[in-house]
Amino acid sequence: MHFEEIGAGTPVLAIHGWTPDHRLMLGCLEPLFAARPGYRRLYPDLPAMGKSPANDVRSTDDVLAAVEEFVDTHIDGPFLVIGESYGGYLARALAHRRPDQVRGLALICPTGTAVWPADRTVPSLEVRRSDGAELDPEVAVHFDGMAVVRTEETARRFAEEILPGLELADRAAMTRIQGSWELSEGPELGIYRRPALFLTGRQDNITGYEDVYALLPHYPYASFAVLDTAGHNLQIEQPGLFDALMGEWLDRVAQ
Repeated sequence: MHFEEIGAGTPVLAIHGWTPDHRLMLGCLEPLFAARPGYRRLYPDLPAMGKSPANDVRSTDDVLAAVEEFVDTHIDGPFLVIGESYGGYLARALAHRRPDQVRGLALICPTGTAVWPADRTVPSLEVRRSDGAELDPEVAVHFDGMAVVRTEETARRFAEEILPGLELADRAAMTRIQGSWELSEGPELGIYRRPALFLTGRQDNITGYEDVYALLPHYPYASFAVLDTAGHNLQIEQPGLFDALMGEWLDRVAQ
C-alpha cells in the first residue's frame, strides 16, 4: 500500500475511512503531533483508495489482511492505531486480533454495530453553524451532504484533505469489495483492555453515535465523547476539542 511516514518514535498507524485517502488522517493528526514529539506516524492508503491499487482485493477481509501485512512489514513491536469511519472498523479488528501489540485505540466517527448505512441509527442532517460562504460547486456537491459546520474554513479543509481522495478512488473495485463488506469474524473478539477513545458527532448523519455507544462493553478503558455541532467531519468541525481529547488519550496510553 502507498503510504507517507512522518516523525520518529512510537509507531502510530492512521487508517482513513471509505473512499478518501491518507490525506484525511494526515490533515487532522499532524497539527496534534506537531506539539508532541516522539511518534512515528504512518499514513497508508487503503486498497482501491488513494494511490494504492486494489489488485485482487475483493472483501473487507482482504482489506484487513492488507493492513495486517502492512503492519508486519513496516512496524516492529507495539504501536497505536487511529481509525476514522470505515477505518475505525478495521482499527477495532486490529486491536482485538493484536491486543499485546496495539497499545492504544482511537476512533473518529467510526462505523458502529451496523456496517451497512441502511441499518444504522443516525440523526437527520442539520447545519448548526454557517458563515454563508459560497462554495465551489465541485466541493459543495460532496461537502453539503454531511456538513454540520458549513464555513469557508471547514470547506477549505474538506477540499484539501478529503476531496482529493474522493476523486482518486477506484469506484469499480470498491463496489466489488462492498459485495463482502462485513468482516467474516469480528471485529470484536472479546474485551480490549488498553486505553481507547471514541469520538462521535451529535449530528453525524453518516455513522451516528448510538450504534457506536453500543460497542462500549468491549472497551472497559474507553472514553466516549459525543460532540455537539459536529458531524462526520468532526475533526475539521471541532478541531479544538478533537486535539484536546486526542491528547488526553495519548497521555493515558503513555502512563
